[in-house]
Amino acid sequence: MKKEIADIRLSYSKNVLLESEADPNPFKQFEKWWQEAIHSEIDEVNAMTLATASADGVPYARIVLLKDFSEKGFMFFTNYGSHKAQQLESNPNASLVFFWKELERQVRITGAAVKADPGESEVYFDSRPEESRIGAITSPQSRVIENRQWIDDLFEQNKKLFGGKAIKRPDYWGGYLVQPRVIEFWQGRPNRLHDRLQYTLVTTGEWKMERLAP
Repeated sequence: MKKEIADIRLSYSKNVLLESEADPNPFKQFEKWWQEAIHSEIDEVNAMTLATASADGVPYARIVLLKDFSEKGFMFFTNYGSHKAQQLESNPNASLVFFWKELERQVRITGAAVKADPGESEVYFDSRPEESRIGAITSPQSRVIENRQWIDDLFEQNKKLFGGKAIKRPDYWGGYLVQPRVIEFWQGRPNRLHDRLQYTLVTTGEWKMERLAP
């Protein structure tokens, strides 16, 4: 074991998470923590790990960006031909993790991902900068390509083709909504005795809150 790695540790002591102070609705609790994270000016506060699994159970994880949330779920956007989209097509189970180290907090969300309404995808696509929209059209995401020059050249060609014109969202690009079944809030505490409150969906709109051992 590399001692310089094994000896890395921090003592968490910034806050607590008690049942008496937590909202019984996990979405309202997330909104509270989200606003505190926003006001803490965390870099890329909407960055989250998205974990998926292939049809044969092989796990994959990557960072994506949260673009909206409500009691319907948590939304991100991608190319529907990407690895993650193909995995969600065959196995819709997914997990999201937010880690806001500045607040010593983590949120873990487990549920099923469904494609967003095309209208919602179009609204978000149209709100993106022009070059981001061209980039989405240009990239055959997750596919093997010849080299960097190939994608750069194609991007420049598309800039000339679409520059200054209306750019329609391609059918192969859009959103996913992760609809939670379990949401866990984790607050770092001293001596690794962290606070963990887990909300489990019991019936439609009804959640059970339980404390988990750290």
